[in-house]
Amino acid sequence: MVYKRILLKISGESLSGDQDYGIETNRLNTYAQEIKKVVDMGVEIAMVIGGGNIFRGLSVLGSGLDRVQGDHMGMLATVINGLALQVSIENVGIPTRLQTAIRMESIAEPYIRRRAVRHLEKGRVVIFGSGTGNPFFTTDSAAVLRAAEIGADVVLKGTRVDGIYNTDPEKDNNAKKFDSISFNEAMAKKIKVMDSTAFTLSYENNLPIIVFDMNKKDNLKRVVSGEKIGTICKS
Repeated sequence: MVYKRILLKISGESLSGDQDYGIETNRLNTYAQEIKKVVDMGVEIAMVIGGGNIFRGLSVLGSGLDRVQGDHMGMLATVINGLALQVSIENVGIPTRLQTAIRMESIAEPYIRRRAVRHLEKGRVVIFGSGTGNPFFTTDSAAVLRAAEIGADVVLKGTRVDGIYNTDPEKDNNAKKFDSISFNEAMAKKIKVMDSTAFTLSYENNLPIIVFDMNKKDNLKRVVSGEKIGTICKS
């Protein structure tokens, strides 16, 4: 293993599978199986999941709601996804803990860094919900923040494409894939796979980000094992 402790970031949209929105059970179960393979290798896994399959905060602009209200609604959507993911992972025999930046003790633990680290050390998958708990920050930024706080070796961003391209590969057949790219270059080229806050925080903490295709069988295991899958973004 190259990475002992990882932060896996998954978008909310990925949970909807072939649906336009919501949660697809088959996709949840597939992810749970992939996560189990890595846990069985002895890797400690923390996760951050988005909420775009249910609600995206920016979508409220122009609707009468303000950005702060919209972002709070988006944070609650990430908790719904976290609960669904928790059940799926536990169904394959892996203990989990869901921690939230917004306190809601009846359904999840409050985020406490030392407690999260202890869970990881005991082999539990820790899912971080409700982003950073603050509006105007994306779940990408939350992923890098939590990764830095818990001392993760790397941030793995699981997407439906196999890395970072200079243009959208789903729209441009001539898009060029990067095997490796620096944080400075990613920001200069305005690569949109993560926001600038996430890139900056990763750069300042010397925390590499690997973008890879989460939907391909065994890709997560291969990335953790050190195979050159996807695109690595580093200082």
